[in-house]
Amino acid sequence: MEIVRKSRKLAPSSEAPKPNRTRIRIKKDLRKNWFVYLLAIPVVAWFLVFCYGPMWGVLIAFKDYKPLLGFAQSDWVGLKHFIDFFQGPYFWRVTKNTLLLNVWGIVFGFTAPIILALLLNEIRDGKFKKTVQTITYMPHFISLVVVCGIIHIFTADEGIVTQVLQWITGKDYTSLLGYSGFFRPIYTFSGIWQNIGWDSIIYLAAMSSIDPALYEAAEIDGIGRVKKMWYITLPQITPIIVILFIFAVGGLMASGYEKIILLYNPLIYDTADVIASYVYRRGLREASLSFSTAVGLFSAVINFALLWVTNRIARRTSEVSLW
Repeated sequence: MEIVRKSRKLAPSSEAPKPNRTRIRIKKDLRKNWFVYLLAIPVVAWFLVFCYGPMWGVLIAFKDYKPLLGFAQSDWVGLKHFIDFFQGPYFWRVTKNTLLLNVWGIVFGFTAPIILALLLNEIRDGKFKKTVQTITYMPHFISLVVVCGIIHIFTADEGIVTQVLQWITGKDYTSLLGYSGFFRPIYTFSGIWQNIGWDSIIYLAAMSSIDPALYEAAEIDGIGRVKKMWYITLPQITPIIVILFIFAVGGLMASGYEKIILLYNPLIYDTADVIASYVYRRGLREASLSFSTAVGLFSAVINFALLWVTNRIARRTSEVSLW
């Protein structure tokens, strides 16, 4: 009995604390990949300082911000700036213009790189293919200011685009950027010209990973090139298309203000004035910092909602989503 009691005393207790496996695994990973984490520190610091740090500034949208008083001493006004924007004379105009301009971009600008990538993928002459790729890539590297200058020259009174349009329609036009109805086509198709080659790269990369055996089997069955594009190539790159489409819909309420500001003028505000340009005028020109912040916050919230809804629909219909 004494021997049994001693053995029980010497036996380890079943209630002893177990080692934290997660902590051990993290330590091992840090020792093994310490250099990778060291390289990631500047990137993480940049995002924290320049992306997440300034987010507290959205509180300006709920204050009557005065630079001389500072952030803390400015009066709290709640939803006043949001109500002023919703009830203002420009709410429907800038919202409609932003949506329509981005819908044009999705309908024409989103599909154009896919079509170009499909066509390039079918080219067998390597030299010709590289030449086409180089020509379509080049506009992407041209400065936006230069691109807008080219647009102004081509759409001027004696510009080539204006002359061609006059020849087709038989009507006399002055500068096309002075007509409201021409702004969206000019903005959209100049963007396609500038980015179609660059945006097609990701689709060409996805096509390069398609198993060649699929095309070989299709050729044995006597399927032509068009059907191979429709039944093999497009289904194989559908996940990439869905992901990029989610991002595109998530930016429906956002437009690059730089190009719009360089192209528009008061004569075409009824179609060219968008939320970004309106924020620029109210925030920088009129120094309405709180009001412009409220408008920008409204746009960001709508974009996030669109992104979330589109991602949820994509996950249910195609099982491809961001999260």
